[in-house]
Amino acid sequence: QVQLVESGGGLVQAGGSLRLSCAASGSIFSINAMRWYRQAPGKQRELVAAITSGDSTNYADSVKGRFTISRDNAKNTVYLQMNSLKPEDTAVYYCNAGVVVRNPFGALDAWGQGTLVTVSS
Repeated sequence: QVQLVESGGGLVQAGGSLRLSCAASGSIFSINAMRWYRQAPGKQRELVAAITSGDSTNYADSVKGRFTISRDNAKNTVYLQMNSLKPEDTAVYYCNAGVVVRNPFGALDAWGQGTLVTVSS
């Protein structure tokens, strides 16, 4: 029904930047909140940033001032601009969205497959 596809991960040196993208496709009527989570090896998945359909945002304390979440509703895409990256930002980053679908009409919680971000010291 709905697919979320992330891109933009990779290897970067500490202090560098990356921009993640997540595009939603399928039988979409509308998208509510969109979020980025991450999971580092041996750790639980954590919420990094979220953006509502009205463009209100919130961030984990560990990324405030360094990461920026944004969305393009015309493209059903959410972005995560990551600046001043640190080795502790190394993780698999997952996109999540609350999607209202049609045919049949309903709501679902969609996840992407994840994209690996590695920050070297």
